[in-house]
Amino acid sequence: MDIRKIKKLIDLIQESDVAEIEIKEGEESVRISRNSPQPAQMMMAAPSMQAAPLISSPSVPTDIEIAPIPVASNTNAVKSPMVGTFYRSASPEAAVFAEVGQTVAEGEVICIIEAMKMFNQIESDRSGVIKSILVENGHPVEFGEPLFIVE
Repeated sequence: MDIRKIKKLIDLIQESDVAEIEIKEGEESVRISRNSPQPAQMMMAAPSMQAAPLISSPSVPTDIEIAPIPVASNTNAVKSPMVGTFYRSASPEAAVFAEVGQTVAEGEVICIIEAMKMFNQIESDRSGVIKSILVENGHPVEFGEPLFIVE
C-alpha cells in the first residue's frame, strides 16, 4: 500500500468522528485507530496523605540506666532450614516432638515445618537438653530463625 494513501487516511480520521478504520487491498491491510481516552480508562490522581504533626514527648532524665534484655544465645540454637509454619507435633491430637528439659539426640525429629503444603521433619543438629523453645506452635518462621536452644 502506498504511504501517501496511508497519510491521507490518517488525515481523514483526524478530521472526522471515526475512531477506527481498517483497509485491505489484496494481501496488504492497514488499521488506523484514534487513541482517545474513555471516561472509564482515565487516570485519577491518588489522594495525598498528610503527615500527622509530631508530638513532642516529655523529656526523660538521662541518668537512668536501662538494663539490656537478655537474648538467647544463637550458638546453641537449632535454626529453621526454610520458610514456613512451625508445628511442635504431627497433628493437633498427637504428642509434641520435644519439650523444654527433654534430652535429644543428634538427628532426632524435634518439630515440623510446613512449606508449600509439604510437611518437613526438622531434626536436631546436635545432642543435648532443650533449654527453650523460641517459636509458638502454628506461627510462621523465616529461614535461619532460631527455633530451639539445645545445650
